[in-house]
Amino acid sequence: MKIELMAIGRTSTRYLQDGIDVYLKRLSHYVPFEIKCLPDVKTSRSLTEERQKEMEGEQFLAQLQPGDFLVLLDERGKEMTSRDFSVYIDRKMSSVPKRMLFVIGGPYGFSKAMYERADDKISLSKMTFSHEMVRLFFTEQLYRAMTILRGEPYHHD
Repeated sequence: MKIELMAIGRTSTRYLQDGIDVYLKRLSHYVPFEIKCLPDVKTSRSLTEERQKEMEGEQFLAQLQPGDFLVLLDERGKEMTSRDFSVYIDRKMSSVPKRMLFVIGGPYGFSKAMYERADDKISLSKMTFSHEMVRLFFTEQLYRAMTILRGEPYHHD
């Protein structure tokens, strides 16, 4: 199984990209993982928040393939400990046939179509973080999950 993280826009903050790169390199020893950044939606004053969510959702949904398992990183999703997340990943690695896609929504969240297509929703925190930070946090948590599953000494309860 391959795991992908999808988001709108590039990571432009250098120190965050450096951190992401550290965990991308570490993850390469455990699981095929990729971060896919889709183009920003061109906004204008006439574009409503709802329409922006729809346009972003169309971009995300266009990336899906049959058999993909879609997880929204959403403030209303399930909250988990790092250990819970490792169990979640372990179960999905044995049951998802192709790709598991985690998606970071745009500035206004997800469209109705994205919620309807989603197989699951996970919350990283009740707090709000910049989308660039979420990329780093998610990548680190995925690495942490892999080390937990292998019994390696990275995570401490």
